[in-house]
Amino acid sequence: MSCADDVEAFVALGANLGDGAATLRAAVQAIDALSLTRVAARSSLYRTAPQHASGPDYWNAVILARTALSPDALLDALLRIESDLGRQRPSGEINAPRTLDLDLLLYGSLQRQSERLTLPHPRMAQRAFVLAPLAEIWLEGRIDGTRVAELAEQRVAEGQAIEKLGLL
Repeated sequence: MSCADDVEAFVALGANLGDGAATLRAAVQAIDALSLTRVAARSSLYRTAPQHASGPDYWNAVILARTALSPDALLDALLRIESDLGRQRPSGEINAPRTLDLDLLLYGSLQRQSERLTLPHPRMAQRAFVLAPLAEIWLEGRIDGTRVAELAEQRVAEGQAIEKLGLL
């Protein structure tokens, strides 16, 4: 698929319950199978300790998808994939351990703030587990004028440990 309306959308993937690596791989396949969408790049797999949460370490990655879906349609599809791959959302629990978490980070240059979706993702610049894999596939990427790779280095220097594991 390729058309003039394609938008570059970056999606963060995370899991810390079950076989996280296998779940992330299954999620990438499901995203690539969406209509009007294809996965154009994928980062390596990373392992990180939970932040502001409990539970086992996370498996993390970021993918670049080229899509003609609207941001809302893409978000709906990501939420369906989470559910299909076993994501539970316990009532009242924020940052609970999860089988899969898919976060839409960027949708082209769109800036949007709504109850449902804020773009760019409001906390991505604070998270090494997003920044390191994002920097790997968005080499010239910048957030608020600062290179993504530089932001990742800053978060690691602040104590956010991240371990690169290999291919997604």
